[in-house]
Amino acid sequence: MKLELDAVHKSYGDRRVLNGIDLAVDEHEVVCLIGPSGCGKSTLLRCADLLDPIDAGEIRLDGDVITEKGVDANGIRRRIGIVFQSYNLFPHMTVLDNVTLGPRRALGVDRDVAEERARELLGRFGLGDHADAYPNRISGGQNQRAAIVRALIGDPEILLLDEVTSALDPELVGEVLSVIRDLAAGGMTMVLATHEMGFARDVADRVCFLHEGRVLETAAPAVLFSKPEHERTAQFLARVVEAGRL
Repeated sequence: MKLELDAVHKSYGDRRVLNGIDLAVDEHEVVCLIGPSGCGKSTLLRCADLLDPIDAGEIRLDGDVITEKGVDANGIRRRIGIVFQSYNLFPHMTVLDNVTLGPRRALGVDRDVAEERARELLGRFGLGDHADAYPNRISGGQNQRAAIVRALIGDPEILLLDEVTSALDPELVGEVLSVIRDLAAGGMTMVLATHEMGFARDVADRVCFLHEGRVLETAAPAVLFSKPEHERTAQFLARVVEAGRL
């Protein structure tokens, strides 16, 4: 499985957010997107999952263009899972019901089959005892882990994660990052937008620095964080170091 974005442009009204994004993600690769707020990280992920239509360019999955008219967007989303910074669990439903809603409603999976798979994943990520709890009865970190399970239950080929720790208290960040580390170690293909530079350094195969809607620089973490080629990348990383984030 390979995900490719080729000269992708996206604007919201007069505001240009993506200005010719080029990015290729290989199977089992973990790519972290970094950069200042507003550089286009979240929009890139939303476009890759076909939640937002692009204005120009194309996005390919295994060589097939998925941004053409007539493409089955729901079918593509079954292959590309996405997790947002706001976990968006339904408050009136248990964790188990939140996780199994998609397979049951969209795919017609039998409830017993969906729940068996869900309980397996919830147990794997330390939520086995919270399957019947409601979102407001568990921590933010547990909610975010449940959101990750919800994205994984359909066995996607690639997982997109959009600042999944930004809404969490600092003490809860580690438990979510641990889940992502386990997924990376298991070979899950992932693209992560993140402000956690230390995590990006440890888990990513490549780090991409975005600036003004473009991938300004991409390299292995050890290279990008120690010897960035572009002055703007160096400026950004210097501020990150000053803030104690790297």
